[in-house]
Amino acid sequence: MKVFITGITGMVGSCFYESFLADGHEVKGLARSSASSRMEAIQDKNVIRGDISDRDQLESILRKEKPDLVIHMAAQAFNGMSWDAERFTHMTNYMGTLNLLQVLHRYLPETKLLLACSSAEYGFFSPEDCPLKEERPLKPVTPYGVSKAGIEQLGFQFFANYGMPVYLPRMFIHVGTGHPPATAIQNFARQLALIKKGKLPPVMHVGNLTTARDFIDVRDGVAAMRLVLEKGNPGEPYNICTGTAWKISEILDKLIAISGMEVEVITDPGLLRASDEVLLLGDNSKIRALGFEQKYSIDDTLEGVFADWMARAD
Repeated sequence: MKVFITGITGMVGSCFYESFLADGHEVKGLARSSASSRMEAIQDKNVIRGDISDRDQLESILRKEKPDLVIHMAAQAFNGMSWDAERFTHMTNYMGTLNLLQVLHRYLPETKLLLACSSAEYGFFSPEDCPLKEERPLKPVTPYGVSKAGIEQLGFQFFANYGMPVYLPRMFIHVGTGHPPATAIQNFARQLALIKKGKLPPVMHVGNLTTARDFIDVRDGVAAMRLVLEKGNPGEPYNICTGTAWKISEILDKLIAISGMEVEVITDPGLLRASDEVLLLGDNSKIRALGFEQKYSIDDTLEGVFADWMARAD
């Protein structure tokens, strides 16, 4: 099978790359010229430099490669960042996805397409509504969440009108190595690594620690999404999550324990968001029905993330 991954050098894209390559598939992908790979295994010959916002280039690449499966991970992928880059978020996420769908519809309508949808689409809800089920109405409250809801609706539109095999995983917070410090876990681990190396004083700057999130190891997430492709239904959303929520304060305590240090924790107003759900917890019964079993515990994930930051923080 020929697999093409947009955003191949990112955390999720590169994990998909490793997974498909290990199974003997031919894998190539797209990455911006400015994107650096977290994976040495991704060689230049497998990475085509380009941008999903360039429809003509995307058409040229896909008509040449003729993939059997496209994994679409290229995006402005950070909820918090979307407040400061609202227009860029919508243009990249929505219009980039529209470009991809239009090219596939015209030239490769039988190609399977997996779109990176998001739990941020659920948006406005109360803790009593959790765990969130796929049939819940979407009320996104962040620019990122709105862009992802638009992506999912685009995917459904092309499935419903043209019969294209579009798969719609709603990804909860994926955690793994090689991610920038744009999320709480990565930010905490980076600070602790720098403190451990003596490059920062033993003071942690944090945002809101009272919220709780359903975190999933990226390796488990990729395994679940591959099950959706193999056994799930196109045009139907699937929560990609663990069904367990951890308070951000608990995550911080675990990372501090992993670091083996004592640190002072200070709330930084600059790290607080305009909108922040008290609890984000998904129901994963649909992927469990496909055969999904969680392999990596939260401790496994956090230990790997801290070790990764110890290797690359400077």
